[in-house]
Amino acid sequence: MFGYVLSGVMIILAVVVVLVILSGIRFIPNNRIGIVEKRFGQRSLASGFIALKGEAGYQPGVLRGGLHYLMPIQYVVHIAPLVTIPQGKIGYLFARDGEPLSPMQTLASNVTANDFQDVAAFLHNGGQRGPQRQILREGTYAINLAQFVVITEEKVYYLPLSRDDMATIQRMAEVIAQRDGFRPVVIKDSDDKIGVVTIHDGPSLPSGEIIAGIVGTDVEDEQTYHNNFQMPDRFLKAGGQRGRQLQVLVEGTYYLNRLFATVEMIAKTIIEVGTVGVVISYTGDTGIDLSGKDYRHGELVERGNRGVWSEPLLPGKYAFNTYAGKVVVVPTTNIILKWIHAEIGAHRYDENLTEVSLITKDAFEPSLPLSVVIHIDYQKAPLVIQRFGDVKRLVEQTLDPMVAAYFKNIGQTRTLIQLIQERNEIQRLAGDEMKAKFAHYNLELEEVLIGTPTSSAEDKQIEIILNQLRARQIAVEQIETYARQQTAAAKERELREAQARADQQRNITESELNVTVQTNQGKAEYQRALQQAAQIRALAEAEAEKIARTGIAQAIAVEEQVQAYGGPQYQVTQQVMNRFAEAIQQSQVDVVPRVVVSGSGAENGATGSSIMEGLLTLLLSERLGTPADGPERPRKPEAEQLRRQIHDSMSTSHQDKAGE
Repeated sequence: MFGYVLSGVMIILAVVVVLVILSGIRFIPNNRIGIVEKRFGQRSLASGFIALKGEAGYQPGVLRGGLHYLMPIQYVVHIAPLVTIPQGKIGYLFARDGEPLSPMQTLASNVTANDFQDVAAFLHNGGQRGPQRQILREGTYAINLAQFVVITEEKVYYLPLSRDDMATIQRMAEVIAQRDGFRPVVIKDSDDKIGVVTIHDGPSLPSGEIIAGIVGTDVEDEQTYHNNFQMPDRFLKAGGQRGRQLQVLVEGTYYLNRLFATVEMIAKTIIEVGTVGVVISYTGDTGIDLSGKDYRHGELVERGNRGVWSEPLLPGKYAFNTYAGKVVVVPTTNIILKWIHAEIGAHRYDENLTEVSLITKDAFEPSLPLSVVIHIDYQKAPLVIQRFGDVKRLVEQTLDPMVAAYFKNIGQTRTLIQLIQERNEIQRLAGDEMKAKFAHYNLELEEVLIGTPTSSAEDKQIEIILNQLRARQIAVEQIETYARQQTAAAKERELREAQARADQQRNITESELNVTVQTNQGKAEYQRALQQAAQIRALAEAEAEKIARTGIAQAIAVEEQVQAYGGPQYQVTQQVMNRFAEAIQQSQVDVVPRVVVSGSGAENGATGSSIMEGLLTLLLSERLGTPADGPERPRKPEAEQLRRQIHDSMSTSHQDKAGE
């Protein structure tokens, strides 16, 4: 009976031993790691909690995927995931064990201990506890999460040890998230931005310095080249200091540890065309004054030194760190300054300027609006900034009182009317006299423009004077207007006459043509009349010749009859009797009276005939100038001329006949 019991116990012990032995077998999946914890051993840890020499505690090595055998009960294996950093993301490390940080450190150095997957190597090479300067880029890592806590955007990889430890890790994760530290710094060229870097680790700046200088930018020196702050240990080895850095980041992608360096985006310095940028540097070495001994308004230094740079920035874009200096933009185009309350120039340097108050020679108090055009030579722009600080301060503290005082002096020497009427002369004098004053301040005076003096609402006297001047000018203008109107009226009359002449041009043309036609017709009629006259004259001559010939013939016949009848009186008597007979015949008068009165016993017929004959003979004789009886009386000239023509014609006729 006892034997059976003993054998049963032995079997049970054997089973337990087998189970204990089998419990030392550990299976680790391929996507996991095993963190080994030794519960007991020959020695305990003197410091830290990573057992580098086999002490009890967390072991530095990890178990990868597969079967592993560990002493049962003595070892505990904690299964943990692999650490994965996604593409384009950053992972941060926090070491729980290692050398302590120095008082000058904020982050743990990784100069030699840069292999976070080998805890033993990390600790043996002087790895420090706390947040690490080195970051994790994209990839999957088998990291001992008992030694390192890995913080990513998605999760925190760690092996829980205590609540206080996790509270610290959580605060660090929040700081990183606030700084957007899980993503790289990306600066796009289209944004026209630059990154100003502030380092949170390393030695502090010397007293009096506000910004750290540029260090470790030599690519050939691999020990100090920090690749734009992406290698913190190299940056510090090159002499880098904590604080805001003079070196800036330009377009590109930068994987920066945000616990080591933060980046602030600022705009690029853009110098527009028509301006230059005068640099006032707050950092750098103390340079040699380039302005000369006679210039006592400040120092000009070479580029890179502390002070006003003698060489301005020309138009363009600059990655200028505005924390390290100031760029004063100075226009090189003409600047118009207006001493007019309601108007402001394009540069807005005159927004606090108002009209100049004057007191004239005749005790008026007008306000004079002014406009002054100035120019700043780009090479002299540093001198202007060195003396005044900026252009607006120059305008308000120097140009305003200088210009106001000059025109106040001008106003005291002229009456209000002179001030108005002599404006052009005053402008010319002001431009000539003030150029030297402006040149003293390294400025070029281009033009001085004076407006019309104005008065306040309470001062009515100036308005009265101006109204009188306006009325006088209106009268002058009216005279000129009337003269122009008179000239215009004359021109209008000429225009209307020209229009009327143009309207009547057709009639004028027709009348001129009619005149021409009538003239030609008159000439033709004149020629016809001449021809007709010549024809008539020819006919008349022919008729006269015919009549002359007929008359000559009649005269010859009469002469022959006269000679036949015994004298001219008989011929005349015969002709008279013939005419008398024709007249009696035409008038139908009785020739023989019905009652015959006879006298002296003569016969009726003989008596009447003798009386009528005697009467006719007497009349004819007297008509022809020849008495009926008695001696011959002198002939009249007409009768004599007629007698001669008849005689000549008869002689010519006789000669012709003789010739025949």
